[in-house]
Amino acid sequence: MKENYSAKVAEPTPDDCRFMQMAIDLSVASVANGGGPFGAVIVRNGEVLATGTNSVTESNDPTAHAEVSAIRAACVKIGHFKLDGCTVYSSCEPCPMCLSALYWAGVERLFYGNTKADAKAIDFDDSFIYDEIAKPYTERSIPSRNIMREEALRAFRAWEAKPDKIKY
Repeated sequence: MKENYSAKVAEPTPDDCRFMQMAIDLSVASVANGGGPFGAVIVRNGEVLATGTNSVTESNDPTAHAEVSAIRAACVKIGHFKLDGCTVYSSCEPCPMCLSALYWAGVERLFYGNTKADAKAIDFDDSFIYDEIAKPYTERSIPSRNIMREEALRAFRAWEAKPDKIKY
């Protein structure tokens, strides 16, 4: 059974505030260097594994958000795709993509500074994506249709039968 929410993310410690300040400082530096106003720090057992900033416009990569960049660097550093036992400090409440990536990475805790309402106030509005996810496929702004499912299932069947697969 999972711990309750308040026990899992208790009051921030001085170390939590120090790491959050690092994320905030990264976000401010990112703006000064031509990037977006977001920074992230990933910590495990008091050690900074990786940091990231938003470099979407610098790299022409729409996935180059601070949290995703930090996740990629942390996973390379530890040589694993799971960030068990890690805490993420983000200068802003993660967008839907970054939040999903944090769940996929298996981080233990998340602290954030700015809220999604704060981000929306400066034209980083994710509410459209949250709204789109909740809609039926037929009502989404990107038309989508399921085709060639039987052919595509070949890979899933091969995965299911693979004896040495690494589950994630």
